[in-house]
Amino acid sequence: MGCNLCVGIARFRDQVEAEWQSAKDISPRLQAAEVERVRTFFEPPAYESLQNIDAAAGREPEFQAWYRYNTRPHKVAGYRAAFVSLKKHGQNPGDMSSGQMEAVAALADRVSFGMIRVTHTQNLLLADVKQSELYRVWQELRLLGLAMPNIGTLTDMIACPGLDFCSLANAGTLKVATQIQQQFDDLDYLYDLGDIEVKMSGCMNACGHHHVGHIGILGVDKHGEEWYQITLGGSVNGSTSLGQVIGPSVPQADVASTIERIVEVYRAEREDGERFIETFRRIGVKPFKEGAYATHSEAA
Repeated sequence: MGCNLCVGIARFRDQVEAEWQSAKDISPRLQAAEVERVRTFFEPPAYESLQNIDAAAGREPEFQAWYRYNTRPHKVAGYRAAFVSLKKHGQNPGDMSSGQMEAVAALADRVSFGMIRVTHTQNLLLADVKQSELYRVWQELRLLGLAMPNIGTLTDMIACPGLDFCSLANAGTLKVATQIQQQFDDLDYLYDLGDIEVKMSGCMNACGHHHVGHIGILGVDKHGEEWYQITLGGSVNGSTSLGQVIGPSVPQADVASTIERIVEVYRAEREDGERFIETFRRIGVKPFKEGAYATHSEAA
């Protein structure tokens, strides 16, 4: 049966390849004039002719941290992209109020050509901010509670709404997110850890992309109780990979402490300049598993 299946797959592959070659030779081609016509619908904003400046020079440490972690270089001189962090510690990841929405919309009208981009990491992006206006943008976002300087850190996690808001979920996510925020509330510690992607889903539908997180958290139901399966090594950036389940699931109260033990293994084993995902791929899952289950009981 196995050989017949292989033969069938090979024939299907050859058929698809033949059809592709045939269609490729007779498919209509877009004319250059049509390409240029469509291009006119995607004209860039009316950027001013500016020079790059060091917007963080001489500013207070809080702004310098926000500038480092929540802004990114722009292809146009004198501009920079600024994240609106929806990951303030003590609040549900990705949430914002109607008042915050209106304020950010008004800010975008003033400083980013009226455009706000929603990122897959549950943040917002003002993509075209003049470097000279970044300090004022930070001041306004800070007053709104939207300037947490943690973009790209462990608490910049993706989390689905879980059992609190979704009838498909097996377990909650928001209490776990709060637990993680409390466990990792020291920004200096977060910055020392560097780039770690935490993604959490309340069920196998994987709306939180847990399977491709450097650290993935999947809520599962065990006889009416909420437990959480931990995966490590997932990634969609660079070398793509699915996370490996490290072992039995852990109770809700132990999720944050389990993650702390995992990142402490990383801190002990990393080489200079090595990110979490790079250390994991170099040393494998075993040291992380041993660290994760060092002090608490496991689920069967």
